[in-house]
Amino acid sequence: MSDKRRPWAQDLLWRAEALGFDLFIGVVRLLGVDAASAFGGWLGRTVGPLSGAHKVAVRNLKLAFPDKDEAWRAAMLKAQWDGLGRTFAEFPLMDKILPSTGRVEVVNQERLFQIASDKVPVVFVSGHLSNWEVMPAAIVDSGVVCEMTYRAANNPYVDERIKASRFRYGVRLFAPKGGDGARELLEGMKQGKSVALMNDQKFNTGVEGLFFGHPVRTAPGPSRLAIRFGTVLQPMSVQRIKGARFRAVVHDPIHLPNTGDRTADIEAGVRLVNAFMEERIRERPEEWFWVHRRWPNEVYAALAARGD
Repeated sequence: MSDKRRPWAQDLLWRAEALGFDLFIGVVRLLGVDAASAFGGWLGRTVGPLSGAHKVAVRNLKLAFPDKDEAWRAAMLKAQWDGLGRTFAEFPLMDKILPSTGRVEVVNQERLFQIASDKVPVVFVSGHLSNWEVMPAAIVDSGVVCEMTYRAANNPYVDERIKASRFRYGVRLFAPKGGDGARELLEGMKQGKSVALMNDQKFNTGVEGLFFGHPVRTAPGPSRLAIRFGTVLQPMSVQRIKGARFRAVVHDPIHLPNTGDRTADIEAGVRLVNAFMEERIRERPEEWFWVHRRWPNEVYAALAARGD
């Protein structure tokens, strides 16, 4: 295929993918929240174990919970695929899964109301727990003006549809990950807007620390922003209660050290976030995103060398 035809063919493929995405959204919204969530759970349990991501999840569980037996891990994997499938199917319906719809219980919502009232920006931190879209939904539904970071889809037409889906449940502001996103976050905080970031994924150039006893690198961005603007990290977590009903927990804020050594203070903040995430995952291990390669390659190599 010539170089001149490649962009045309790529655009055609992107448009076809976007058409399929539109069909998926249309069907899911016709099904309604409960039926769509149940179908997504069935699909996740059926298809997930056949994917390469299943092997990643198995290795991750062995790293995090080496003392658990095969039966326990099998139960966790089944529950994890059920939850991931449900989350995928629930995404186009997030405008119907809000605290104001009665599907989300917010623990300590008074803290969100206080943030909205004070108009002092905070840095929300969380991870891929249960249906993680519930966290920004709870934030904006409580009146907090907040910049949300996201990783843009490779397909620009699908990316626009994803943003439109989020717009339906109140998320108006987006700060793409990367250099441009960092500038947008800084400008937003200068204007008094809070920011929300997921802080539980692999970050090759991040701060080194421990996660479930193994070395990891974690993005320093949330701690760096909090220190720069003299504010707190505001952790949140999401729990699936039953079906498409959730509990969003607003935890106590994390006050970062202020020793004058900015590098050390940022590193301390990263360790506190890692500890928060590990504690949440240990509480409800079936609800984390186990299909992500969180640890560096050498950790997985050491696991394989032991025959796991």
